[in-house]
Amino acid sequence: MEKKIPVVAVFDVGKTNKKLLVFDADYNLLKEEVTCFDEIADDDGFPCENMDALAEWVLSEYEKLKRSEKFQLKAVNFSTYGASLVYMNHKRDRVGYLYNYLKPYPPELAEQLIEARGGMTYFSEDTSSPIMGHLNAGLQLYWLKHQKTDLFNNVATALHLPQYLSFLITGQYKAELTSLGCHSAMWDFSKMNYHSWLQEEGLHTRLATVTKGNEVIRCSNEFTGEEIWVGTGLHDSSAAVNPYLSRFTDPFMILSTGTWVICMNPFNSDLPDSRELEKGCLSYLTYQGAPIKTTMLFAGNDHDQQVKRITQYFAINETYLKSMVYDGGVIEQLEKKGFQLASKSGAADLVSATTPCLFNSRDLSFFNSPEQAYHQLLIDLVIQQKASADMVLQNTEIDNIYVDGGFCKNKIYMQLLANAFSTKNVFATSMTQGTALGAALAIHDSWNGGQLSESLISLKRWIAHQDRLVPR
Repeated sequence: MEKKIPVVAVFDVGKTNKKLLVFDADYNLLKEEVTCFDEIADDDGFPCENMDALAEWVLSEYEKLKRSEKFQLKAVNFSTYGASLVYMNHKRDRVGYLYNYLKPYPPELAEQLIEARGGMTYFSEDTSSPIMGHLNAGLQLYWLKHQKTDLFNNVATALHLPQYLSFLITGQYKAELTSLGCHSAMWDFSKMNYHSWLQEEGLHTRLATVTKGNEVIRCSNEFTGEEIWVGTGLHDSSAAVNPYLSRFTDPFMILSTGTWVICMNPFNSDLPDSRELEKGCLSYLTYQGAPIKTTMLFAGNDHDQQVKRITQYFAINETYLKSMVYDGGVIEQLEKKGFQLASKSGAADLVSATTPCLFNSRDLSFFNSPEQAYHQLLIDLVIQQKASADMVLQNTEIDNIYVDGGFCKNKIYMQLLANAFSTKNVFATSMTQGTALGAALAIHDSWNGGQLSESLISLKRWIAHQDRLVPR
């Protein structure tokens, strides 16, 4: 019989795609499965995750891996989107729904909480988190208490989604630092513990014991008798930092791009002030508990919505836009029409976590071609991105910027970004499933005695066009 390959498996759960990825001891990707589930409606009729389907899929794939004749399953971990709570009753059964973080939050309830906590400015600064309704896991729990009291009274423990997936295998309740550190409004970054407001509101009794993201729980493969080390799971954007911290020692900033563009400076632990918080700045935590100054922009969503507007107006295919390359001639045309690559002042006013870029208010009739419109859209996004990133670059000496995710494949975006950060080294990065890789690396020491390869991440540097620099 052929010798089995020792592997680590990661369940990487996004809002749309759910992935199972299997890595060998050198973190080469050996297997990838992608699935998705139709959303269901919650008890208010709002779309939400189909948790029955997700749980069934995770357990089914885990069983297959344990029985595999090709793989020796040594470890398992999880990475998922944040701001998502799973509610468990006293019988350890799931109750209620995994409510969607995009679900509208009752304004009067948010006002009630904020006023009781000293006002928006104080509460936001005290929790190092912009107050964004259901995007704050702590506010989800507060909402459940006041709006769905019967359900709340039936909840024994609320688990963040990564820790719920871990629970399915280990049977243990855990809370983990990266999920608590990502705009949850649940964490006191100065005391490094649950925030006192949770106790004052009677929510703390529904919370699990906090653990670092490299903790593992020993489980057994009943088919082979071998041990399997199961992680407690990580928030996906936080997991994406791990490959960079494992690979590079010089200070850097990460631009992780997707529906949300998350800008992270692991070398800046300063907590944001109230002005920065209003503009989408916050603190994340690494899986070991170190604060990371971070900004959020809903820029990927903004881009996709505006692409639809451009393609409809010019009656073209979306694929055509995304295949475009940077064209200095188009930039010159825009400048002659009165557009600027960036404004010397006021760019910071365009920034908050969910504020759309300037292109949303532009009249498409001003553009002679889809090339002009799409270049201007990306210019506007980069203007906003630079103002956002400047907040996390403060008080640090950073030479390198690493861009991963969807925008790193966009040649116009990357060139404009290099122009905007002309004094930095701007790299598009390529790695095998960075978020899942980060979750695997978090538990590396528990199962893998090998050294990490320097080829984990490949880089492509983008050089600034000196005649097209963003005014500073």
